[in-house]
Amino acid sequence: MEKIAFLGLGHMGAPMARQLLVAGHPLTAWNRTAEKTEPLVADGAVRAASPAEAVRDADVVITMLADPAALGTVAAAIVPALRPGTHWVEMSTVGPDAVRELAARLGEGVTLVDAPVMGSTDKAAAGRLGILAGGDADGVEHVLARLGTVTRTGPPGSGAALKLVLNAAVIGGVALVAEALRLADALGADGDAARTALAAGPLGGVVGRAFAEGVHFDTALAVKDIALATQAARLPVFDAALEQLRSAAADPALAHADLSAAAARIRTA
Repeated sequence: MEKIAFLGLGHMGAPMARQLLVAGHPLTAWNRTAEKTEPLVADGAVRAASPAEAVRDADVVITMLADPAALGTVAAAIVPALRPGTHWVEMSTVGPDAVRELAARLGEGVTLVDAPVMGSTDKAAAGRLGILAGGDADGVEHVLARLGTVTRTGPPGSGAALKLVLNAAVIGGVALVAEALRLADALGADGDAARTALAAGPLGGVVGRAFAEGVHFDTALAVKDIALATQAARLPVFDAALEQLRSAAADPALAHADLSAAAARIRTA
């Protein structure tokens, strides 16, 4: 079994790392807040004191970090420590530009795969994520399959690009549903009836996400994802959604709450 270094144990990273530990992989874990490694260490993982220490003996390195800035900081620490033959699987939502910047920094013999995921914390805990793998994933596909269903997307950066497309559509759709229900409220329509009718139509999936329970996707991370998308192309509709989400995330009580809480705020704003 490959030795795996897992860096980033947030809401998504922790259950993903656990899936690999349960599968029998020797696992070294690192997180900026060291306390978050404790549940994994209690079950047999090794805590690393630094990113470089985590990856030094790893066959596979997995990063699941908050944003391009966090990824850049970790990359600066681990690139000198990566051995030839190491596979680095970058699973954060950071966009294709960040993936290309990583590839340019790597030494010879290190394989970079961009493999962001679709699905929330419930899918991560069940090993049923959708994994969008760009680049040469042959050496790690069997490892990624422990986390969910792997879809090959094409050359390096293609997984990161497709993830932005899909996330922007879902997040923008959630904002749209919230505003549609605000319209229903303004017109005096029954809110439950409006929600049921929307759920029965083409927007059914995003209606479900707007009211989801038992999952977690930080509103602040949704803002980050839409911002990355609007930097890549002229997207007036997503610009409007970004403005609404930024307004919601400005409330400290909502910034790290699930996206569904931001949808509720948009509906009543």
